[in-house]
Amino acid sequence: MTTWGWLVLGLVMLLTALAVAVVAMVRARQMQSWIGSYVWPTESVKKWHSDDEIDVFIAVCDHWEPRCYGASDEEAAARANRWRDEYPKFHERFQDVNGRFPQHTFFFPEDEYRPEYLDALRPLVDAGFGDVEVHLHHHDDTAAELHEKLDSFRRVLFDRHGFLRQDPQSGEILYAFIHGNWALCNSRADGKLCGVDQELTVLLNTGCYADLTLPSAPSATQTRTINSIYYAKDIPGQRKSHNTGVRARVGQAPPADHLLMIQGPLTLDWGSRRHGLIPRIENSDLHGGRPASIRRLKMWMNAGVCVAGRTDWRFVKLHTHGCKDDNINTFLGPEMQPFHEGLAELHRRHPNFRYHYVTAWDMAQLVHRAENREASPMLVTTPTVLQRTSSALLNRN
Repeated sequence: MTTWGWLVLGLVMLLTALAVAVVAMVRARQMQSWIGSYVWPTESVKKWHSDDEIDVFIAVCDHWEPRCYGASDEEAAARANRWRDEYPKFHERFQDVNGRFPQHTFFFPEDEYRPEYLDALRPLVDAGFGDVEVHLHHHDDTAAELHEKLDSFRRVLFDRHGFLRQDPQSGEILYAFIHGNWALCNSRADGKLCGVDQELTVLLNTGCYADLTLPSAPSATQTRTINSIYYAKDIPGQRKSHNTGVRARVGQAPPADHLLMIQGPLTLDWGSRRHGLIPRIENSDLHGGRPASIRRLKMWMNAGVCVAGRTDWRFVKLHTHGCKDDNINTFLGPEMQPFHEGLAELHRRHPNFRYHYVTAWDMAQLVHRAENREASPMLVTTPTVLQRTSSALLNRN
């Protein structure tokens, strides 16, 4: 073989080895379902520039599980009470451009229900620091069993605790949902940790106004659709029906019998690479040692989660497991404070950058405002407006 022949052979072998390594890395991190959507997005959104007019809506959606890791009754109660006592101390000095405190949406699991845990959240909600919605871990359910769980639990949250909201026309109790273990719509290949292929229909039929489970990467439950606000409908005989859907769009009415899906940002962090080569998955998770930061915020904004046709409204849905010990210390300690300080400084230097602390409910309402071509993102003007009565019978709209 000639010298050129050996060079060509060497190059082919090198490229083959690189391709094999890339495929192995993608599969090891369960990226095969969504990496194509990251590389070739169906609708690209331009990156934020400091001169751009932009409204950023920041929601922290907490898989709030006081009993996680087998905690005793005493440990779980202590976690709940710590949130009640310490969250205001660390967050009441921060306000967004509307004068609103940082918002925390507590997605409480039906399978961990104890009234005292929710009673601990009542003062936080009343003082304007957040909201409560529905979380669920389940396994081997039928659609009928799931319907009964969700219907019963929403009534407990509304009637016993005064959480959730009621549709003023129909009287139906409404809620947002996050699926435990990310297994929405029976999306695991082995069918574990759910069991209900028709889950989207059950959610709609029990008053769910939006699902905020995603992103779930690096779990294999992650959908092909990423960085999107869209509508999904059950496909008969198919799991993971929310893998794709209909994009939320300005001037376009939501399709009938579809559930609103609000995703958090999912991208690759090329500024944080293992061995200088492999980028970290940025999945908008907040946890011990990795709190929110302005550097991460810019990645979240550039992921481009928005209603199509309204790119100046960026949705940043973050998630955490706030009762894990390290994560509690992240939120109820100094780790998050530089982020809130940085937001205020960014707005001071660039007044066209406007940041809004919102709940899951607020996010869904903002989606519909954008669809309806409403110009203003204003939700509330002062923290006082957010104070709510603790009456369990109040129609909270």
